Formats: sequence, C-alpha cells, structure tokens
Amino acid sequence: MAFAAFGSTAGPVEQAPRRRSWVALVLLLPGLAYLALFFLTPLVSLVLTSFQEPVEFGDVGQFQQAFKIENYATVIEAYWPHFLRAFGYAIVATIAALLIGYPLAYFIGVKCRSKPLLQAMLLTLVIAPFFISFLLRTLAWKQLMADDTPLVQALKSLSVLPADGHLTGTAFSVIFGLTYNFLPFMTLPIYTTLERLDTRYLEAGADLYASPATTFWKVTLPLSLPGIVSGTLLTFIPASGDYINASSSFLGSAQTQMVGNAIEANFLGLLNYPEAAALSVILMGLILVIVGIYVRRTGTEDLL
Repeated sequence: MAFAAFGSTAGPVEQAPRRRSWVALVLLLPGLAYLALFFLTPLVSLVLTSFQEPVEFGDVGQFQQAFKIENYATVIEAYWPHFLRAFGYAIVATIAALLIGYPLAYFIGVKCRSKPLLQAMLLTLVIAPFFISFLLRTLAWKQLMADDTPLVQALKSLSVLPADGHLTGTAFSVIFGLTYNFLPFMTLPIYTTLERLDTRYLEAGADLYASPATTFWKVTLPLSLPGIVSGTLLTFIPASGDYINASSSFLGSAQTQMVGNAIEANFLGLLNYPEAAALSVILMGLILVIVGIYVRRTGTEDLL
C-alpha cells in the first residue's frame, strides 16, 4: 500500500518555461552591427560595383548601376594568367613556409619545452618581423637581391646565376618574399598545437619500441594536423591576394604580376572600378572553393 501510494503521487516534474534572455542578444548587437557595417555592407557594395557600366559620354571613372555580367567574362579573358600566377606562387610559398615553419615550431614547442627562457627568445625572433612594416621588410630584400650586392655576385661566380642574370623581378624572388613575409603565420599556429601536445604519447611510442621517425609520423604529425591546416590557410589566403611582393616596385616585374596587382592597377590606375570589383569577387570565390575542398579533404571542417 505504501508503495502504491508512493507510486500514485509520483509524476513527471514539470519544468518552468525558460525565460528568453535578452542579455545575450544585447551583448551580441555591437558585434553584429560591426560585422554588418564593415563586412557585409562593403561586400554587397563590391558585388554591385562589379556589374556597373560606364556612364555614356561621362568622364573616366564615372559608372552607373547596371547588370553588366560581361565584366566577369572580360576580366577572366584578360587576366587569367594573373590568377594562375597568384595561386601557383601562393601554393609554392605555402609549401615552402610549411617545410621551414614546422621544424621551427617543433623545436620551439617540443624540444624547448623544458627551457622556457630559450623558448621565449625563439618565439620573440619568430614574431620580430611584425615589429617592422611589411613594405619596409620587402623593400629591404629588394636591396639585398640587387644586381650589385655580394649575394648576387657570389651566385654568379658559382654559376648559380648566369652572368646577366637577376634575382629581383623573377618568380623566385616573389615566392621568396611571400614565404618570408608569411612564415610567422605558418609557424605560430603549428607551435600552439605542438606546445599543447601531451609528451606522454611520445613516451608511449618509445615504450612500444617505435622509432623516433615512426613516432613522429604516427603520433606527432596527426595530432598537429589542426595547426598545420590553420597555418596553411593563414599563409595561402593572404599570399593569393598579395600585390606587394609581385609589384615592379619591390620584388616582381611585369612578368610576375599577380591578380592583386591587376586589381590595384584597375582600381587606382585605370579607374576601372567594375573590373577591379569583378576581379575581387572572382578571387574571393576561388579562394573559398579551394579552402573548402582543402578543409574537407583534411577532415578539419570544425576549423571553418
């Protein structure tokens, strides 16, 4: 009877309806307003500009709103080599930065973990280039690679360069500049991942008679994959749209121009805003496609 009485009085506990919290929405409003004002609005303006057409009998740089989709066909036909060079240089620079940045990040994050002073000094050296302007760093390399410098003279004496050869104005100098300028963007995310790596996994690999190489390929590398993906994205994306290194005023020439240089020339030089906007939209779309495929293939969709 007692159990029956107990069972008869027991029932589902009704939860009070949750009151909708407006605090979170109020806290989100400044961020949402910032994104709408400084990201969404310029993006919409860029897309609308890409469809504009010149004003009839108007001055240079005067355009009116239209739906001239031919702008996209025109820029693709005229500047497809620039897109190929942009993505080609960016891919090679990203691979080079990975080959340099991963060992550096591994040494700082794993080997120097028990030496915090040395670790801090090396990290400072990695981020030290950020203390100097991007333009000044690139211009400094232009001076170092000039034809009359000891570096170029030594390369010519060793027959690495022909007697009338140059370093600046070549694809090598552009890729070198991209690799150098974006190397910290590759090193720091990988370091952050490796620095949090539990070394007991490495010790377990050694206890199971795995060689250091096997432990690296089977344990360290897979666990550091999120850092590699983040680093490659942070390097590839800005390198694809870069126009400083490939500029004739810095490390490039007319034969090394990238799509960023075409955008700059159309926007600032030719005052052809629709074609500059169309180039920008195409560049963003291609980068999104490439990044999406890359992230999906690496199985790190949570990074997006």
